[in-house]
Amino acid sequence: MNLLLTLLLAVQMLTALTMIVLILLQHGKGADAGAAFGGGGAGSATLFGASGSANFMSRSTAVLATLFLASTLGLAYFANLGEEPGTGTVLEGAVLPAQQPTAAQIPGQTPVPPPAAGAAAVPPAAPGAGQIPGQ
Repeated sequence: MNLLLTLLLAVQMLTALTMIVLILLQHGKGADAGAAFGGGGAGSATLFGASGSANFMSRSTAVLATLFLASTLGLAYFANLGEEPGTGTVLEGAVLPAQQPTAAQIPGQTPVPPPAAGAAAVPPAAPGAGQIPGQ
């Protein structure tokens, strides 16, 4: 099974890279339209002449796209083979803490001692107060 997954992944990567190269080497449809009305030096690529649209490069691109799609479907099938439907999501496996962490549990925070009994409550300073010189 592991060998089959490795083989499918290798086929997918090779077809993707080869398709990229073949697509970049092909002429666009806009380039052929200019040559069809007399531009360029191709005598057979006129408006009523041979089109040449199904040449070797476009056919090989279609074959590679089919192989890429088949390898993608195979990888997706084998990735979900061992799981039951509707299970295995990321959020279902998350572990939630029972309570909020205290300042002693957060790295870089210094624990604040509880106020003494009978002491007046002092509101905390605004965030960033006292950090700018001159304030």
